[in-house]
Amino acid sequence: MKTFMRALFLSLVLGIAQPALSHETKWRTISEEAISLYKKGDYERAVAAVKKSIAVAEKEYGANHPDTATSLNNLAELYRGHSKYAEAEPFYKRALAIREKFFGPRHSLVAMSLNGHAELYRAQNRFAEAEPLYKRALAIREKSLRPDHPDMAQTMNNLAELYCVQGDYRAAKPLYEHSVAIREKVLGVEHPGMATGLHNLGLIYQMESRYAQAEQLYKRVLAIREKSLGSSHPGVAQDLSYLAELYYAQGQYALAVPLYNRALTIHEKLLGLDHPDVGHDLSRLAELYRAQGKHAEAQPFYQRSVAVFGKAGGSHRLSMATSLSNLAFFHHTQGQYAEAEPLYKRALAIFETSGSADHPNAKLSLDNLAKLHRATGQSDIVVGTGRRVAGFSSIAE
Repeated sequence: MKTFMRALFLSLVLGIAQPALSHETKWRTISEEAISLYKKGDYERAVAAVKKSIAVAEKEYGANHPDTATSLNNLAELYRGHSKYAEAEPFYKRALAIREKFFGPRHSLVAMSLNGHAELYRAQNRFAEAEPLYKRALAIREKSLRPDHPDMAQTMNNLAELYCVQGDYRAAKPLYEHSVAIREKVLGVEHPGMATGLHNLGLIYQMESRYAQAEQLYKRVLAIREKSLGSSHPGVAQDLSYLAELYYAQGQYALAVPLYNRALTIHEKLLGLDHPDVGHDLSRLAELYRAQGKHAEAQPFYQRSVAVFGKAGGSHRLSMATSLSNLAFFHHTQGQYAEAEPLYKRALAIFETSGSADHPNAKLSLDNLAKLHRATGQSDIVVGTGRRVAGFSSIAE
C-alpha cells in the first residue's frame, strides 16, 4: 500500500503580529519566549508561555484584540502539533472570529487561521469540513500574496494532501505541481522542504504509469534526504524502498534488489533484527527473488519475515498472516504441496481470528488453498473450500 507523506506545518513561527503600539510590550516579550521554547522543543513550557501571553493580551488589549487572536492561534497550533485536537479547536475558532471581525474576511491572518483549522480537521479525518477552509485560505492568499509566495505553496500542498488521502489524485496533482514549482524557486531544488511534495507527486505519477517522471522525482527525494539526513537515516530507507518498488513494478528486478537490500541494512542496524520494519523489508526481498525464479535466495527471506512478525505479534498479526500466505504460495508454485497447505491454513486462521476474514490476502489465501486441494485430488475438501472462495482473484492455474 502506497503511503503519501504528510508535512506538518505549524505557523507558530509567524505568530507575532505587529503590536498596536510600537514599543516593546509584556505580551511581545512573553510571545517571543514561547516561540523560542517551541523552537527548542520544550513543548510544556511553550504552552505555559502562550497561555500567559493570552492572559496578558486580554488584560492589556481586550478579549477581541488581534494580539489576543495571535496568542489563541499559537496555542491552537501547539495543541494540534501534539495531537491534542479537542483542545485546539476552540482556540482556532476564537482566533478566526476575532481576525475576521477586526481585519475583514480576506486578510492574510484570516488565511493563516483557516489553514491551521483545516489542518486540524484533516488530522481528525474530518475531510468534508477541512476542504472549504483550505479553499478559503487559498482564495485569500491568491488575492493578497504574490504568485510565488511560500504561503501559497503551503496551502496548495495541504489541500493536495487532503485530496490524496481521499484518493482524488486528479485534483491533487496540479496543486502539487504548482506547489513544487513555487518551493523550487523560493527554497532551491535541493532544500529538505522539497522532499515531501516531490515524493507525493512521484506517487501520483507512478499510479498513472508515468514511470520515468516518477523515477526522476524519487531519485531527487532520495538525494535530498541522503544529503540532509545522512545515508543511514530511516527516512532514507523509506525512499530506497519506494524507488525499489517502482523498479519492481516495471520488472526491473536488478535495479530493485540493491535498493531493498540497502533499506534492510539500515533498518537492521537502527532498529534491530526483529523489528517489524525489518520484517517488511525481508518480505519484499523474498517476493522480488521469487519473481525472478531465484527460489534458493527467496526462501530464507520468507522464513525470516515469518519469524519476525511472529515475535512482534499484536498489531502485526495480519503481517504475519500475509507472510505465511506468501511462503505457502512460494512452496505451492514449486509443487511442494505438503509444505504449502499447513501454511495457508495458519494464515487463514490468523485472518479469521483477527476479524479480517474479508481481507484481500485472506481471500487470496483461501482461493489458493482451494486450488491446492484440486491439484492434490482432495475432492472431499475442494467443494467446501470453493464455496468460501467464489469469485476472488488468485494465482493463475
